[in-house]
Amino acid sequence: MSAQRRLHLNAFLMEAGHHEASWRLPDSNPRADFDLGHWIELARLAESAKFDSLFLADGPAITGTGEFRPPGQLEPLTLLTALSQATSRIGLIATVSSTYNEPYNLARRLASVDHVSGGRAGWNIVTSAGAEEAANFGLDTIPDHAGRYARADEFLRVAKALWDSWESQAVVADKAAGLYADPGRIHRIDHRGAHFTVAGPLNVERPPQGYPLLVQAGSSEDGKDFAARHAEAIFTAHRTYERAADFYRDIKARTAAAGRDPDGVIVLPGIVPYIGSTEREARELAQQFDDLRIPEYGLRQLAAVFETEPSAFALDEPLPAAILARPKLEGSQSRSDLIIELAVREQLTVRQILSRLGGGRGHFEFVGTPEQVAGTITDWFVGGAADGFNIMAPALPSGLATFIEQVLPILRGKGLFREEYEGSTLREHYGLPVPANQFH
Repeated sequence: MSAQRRLHLNAFLMEAGHHEASWRLPDSNPRADFDLGHWIELARLAESAKFDSLFLADGPAITGTGEFRPPGQLEPLTLLTALSQATSRIGLIATVSSTYNEPYNLARRLASVDHVSGGRAGWNIVTSAGAEEAANFGLDTIPDHAGRYARADEFLRVAKALWDSWESQAVVADKAAGLYADPGRIHRIDHRGAHFTVAGPLNVERPPQGYPLLVQAGSSEDGKDFAARHAEAIFTAHRTYERAADFYRDIKARTAAAGRDPDGVIVLPGIVPYIGSTEREARELAQQFDDLRIPEYGLRQLAAVFETEPSAFALDEPLPAAILARPKLEGSQSRSDLIIELAVREQLTVRQILSRLGGGRGHFEFVGTPEQVAGTITDWFVGGAADGFNIMAPALPSGLATFIEQVLPILRGKGLFREEYEGSTLREHYGLPVPANQFH
């Protein structure tokens, strides 16, 4: 391991916590989803621990029916703008769909967040896999998988050109001469492609980071190829070290083949830590969450992943043969594959699968002591399966506070994680350069 290599930690924030029953815990705030004070508390907690960044998931549709879990969420770029004024150093990453937005408006909004935060914005690029999302935009079916990624690729090329449309020396602000900007340094992009026609330039100066940090979370073949071309950080889900290490080697090789530096792509698997002072306490904590689950909710979510109806599953039987045959799906292909592999590897019934998915929707759940959690993170990091982790606390803020108080000191003792911020922008936290401007 290089002496300069440091662990990266992202706080993946989700209302009352990542476990689907977290809102039912005695100490949880069941209205955390729309409570700005709750989000500010979480952001400041993560910043106090010197996390690289915080991250907000999102989708342009409610989650489920609202019967068993809070289904809504604040629009993430709006929320990040508020959090940028309550923090000063931590990176701020939002999920925004390339399928249900237009490049000009989104490039403008992301550039604005980067300006008002002082260079701390990041964009988790998703192509939106849900039928409910499609229905909110006048579509009867989900756009096909390959088509969504083709659109995303062009979207990124347009967004980058728009962010570059102002050169760094474009603004002169010469009061005496009456010259505000040099028009020769503000460029039209005149893009005409299969999906977009955009003249430009953007009406916001180039962001402080050049581009907001570009993050990607899909692990399908299309998703990995897209990440190799564009992503600077990758959020990914793996249940085992072996699968994580295979993905890590694959994505680094694809990045090199795309002509980019593999060290310029930060791979961050998710981990849902149930932490106890003893293994028994950790298991009891995990069981407390599991006892509060409502199987009907999990069944509906499982059916949505496989683009079928809940009636297709029997709780106390294995996955149906039709599912195990891996039918072609237009939605989240990598997540469906992960669930099938989990079910087959551990020979699980549907009821047991729902239990495994309740805490992190397929992300790696670890039950153990602070030393065991830190040891596992270290093993994945040193062994070549991760550059860092998405910390997905099952309950918030308590689970994140426990990780900070009990696990971080161990990682710092190993010399793996920073004591203080060394930079002020998100790119500086991740050790990534400001992209060159294509119009120079």
